[in-house]
Amino acid sequence: MVSAALRLPPRQFGLEGHLWDGKLLAAHLAQAFGVTLGVRQCQRLLRQFGFRLRKPRPLIAHADRVEQAAVKKLRRLAGDKSVDLWSLDEVHFQQYGSRCRMWAPPENRDPVLLHHPTRRSVGYFGAVRLRDGRFLCRRFLDFLRQFSWANRATRRRMVLILDNASYHHARMHKPWRGTQAKRVSFEFLLAYSPELNPIERVWKFTRRRCVHNRYFPQLERVIETMEREFAARARHSESLRRLCAFM
Repeated sequence: MVSAALRLPPRQFGLEGHLWDGKLLAAHLAQAFGVTLGVRQCQRLLRQFGFRLRKPRPLIAHADRVEQAAVKKLRRLAGDKSVDLWSLDEVHFQQYGSRCRMWAPPENRDPVLLHHPTRRSVGYFGAVRLRDGRFLCRRFLDFLRQFSWANRATRRRMVLILDNASYHHARMHKPWRGTQAKRVSFEFLLAYSPELNPIERVWKFTRRRCVHNRYFPQLERVIETMEREFAARARHSESLRRLCAFM
């Protein structure tokens, strides 16, 4: 009976945990059977049942797939000629860059990439218009000012796709949201659903082009690199339109 229960996650027995350990097993035995065992005794019991110590692999949580499949409104909005659908998100680029696999000669068994000992970063707000790939990316307040004028020529209603982070409801930009309420509406995504936000593909593509396997001795070099890339993206909107198209 106990062995069968251990094949189920602890959460099914009202315990806070995803995998079993000595403490959780002790709590389960006391709760379900009124048996009191120490943590070390429970660890020996787990080993007797064939369990082995393993370090779990991290996996980012995702939203419920059924709920995600039910979100069809964005597809309908993408085909509405009276609406301009924008995908909006924030991004941070760290000075220490990022690492990915790279080609190295066979005699170099330990390739080294310089890693700056700092956590300094630069943050941007960005938005891409899905109809034509128009791209806007600035620091926060400059972004809101530029974004206010983005659809003046088309006069279409703007719908913004963004996640449900608390700063998207912040009081800081509440006056701006109030003045734009007639022209701009918001579509907040489900939790743990970054794949539903098309601009996430832009950030992934940008990191691959600009910061993978790069060393930046100063944060200003990161800013220069990103500003140059964003300027080039704004001039080549067709590639962003294809990258952010709904499947």
